[in-house]
Amino acid sequence: MYDFDWNVIWRSLSFVLVDGLGFTLRLTLVATLGGIVLGTVLAMLRQSKVSVMRVPAELYIDAARALPLILVIFWIFFLLPMAVQWLLGASRPVPISAYTSAFITFTMFEAAYFAEIVRSGMRGIPKGQIEAGQALGLKYWQMMAFIILPQAFRNMLPVLATQIIVLFQDTSLVYVVSLTDMLGAASKIAERDSRLVEMYLFVAVVYFVVSFIASQAVHLFQSRTAIPGQQVAQR
Repeated sequence: MYDFDWNVIWRSLSFVLVDGLGFTLRLTLVATLGGIVLGTVLAMLRQSKVSVMRVPAELYIDAARALPLILVIFWIFFLLPMAVQWLLGASRPVPISAYTSAFITFTMFEAAYFAEIVRSGMRGIPKGQIEAGQALGLKYWQMMAFIILPQAFRNMLPVLATQIIVLFQDTSLVYVVSLTDMLGAASKIAERDSRLVEMYLFVAVVYFVVSFIASQAVHLFQSRTAIPGQQVAQR
């Protein structure tokens, strides 16, 4: 029988939750906010009828969604310093910290997924509302800001929240650039104390609890903000 040691969990609780989970949540928050902003812009560009604006957005979204995240992490971490060197005309690659690289990578990568979610929400808005906005003389950006996007975000909240939870889980991939997220912190303790079962089980429970609470919070928020007719349909 395996001699399960609870003490190793208690001893490392501060390091795993404060340092590890703290960084994981910060990365998730920054990538979510930046990804939604950039993704919304990409979604609007992809909806544009002007090919010069639409085509680059389509290429960016399709390319990002076709690549493994771990490969993008490597590319940004190793190639971005050389790209900055070329832009600045420097004599050597410009050093970029692993933290900065991770924030840039997750923001740019998640923006492609958020863009498709936003675009799907925009396409669900009745065309009559767009025509009404045009009849009132609203410009394209005004219609998006005051008519389309507020309703689109309300409708796509469950899918958006699901993607954020997936992002929270995907942040564990930063171990490839030696960053200490929650999984990385647990791995260091597990290897140091030879307690892989305890630490990996503990991290799995924390991931589950955080994801479950976030999911339930979204369902609660959705039920309180949904239109009465939509609540009946959902039941």
